[in-house]
Amino acid sequence: MSRSVLVVDDDPIFLALATRILTQAGLEVVATADDAAGAVSAANATKPDAVLVDVGLPDREGVDLAYELAELPWRPRVVLTSTDSDAGFALDVFDGRSRLPFIAKEDLANGRLASLLT
Repeated sequence: MSRSVLVVDDDPIFLALATRILTQAGLEVVATADDAAGAVSAANATKPDAVLVDVGLPDREGVDLAYELAELPWRPRVVLTSTDSDAGFALDVFDGRSRLPFIAKEDLANGRLASLLT
């Protein structure tokens, strides 16, 4: 069974690459967005099972967006990503919420991404 995924990143080259990797892993990319506002709209329109969110977005912090998306009524699985492989260490949660999974962009093709999103 294919799981639907929304990919959020402001780099069009990365959006295309992530879409290809996810599709090859048997996941269905139902939408992409290049900013937080577009991501919220796309999520509400498509209700994806999972969302891949870049930490650095032009209109809002990706971490804040990721937690907002994870709290949507259908509770999509949300994974954060960044070109900075150390960014995952800085994603501390101080308000009692669970820490969201993180994968560095350089590690997307190693097969771990699909398992994080499902």
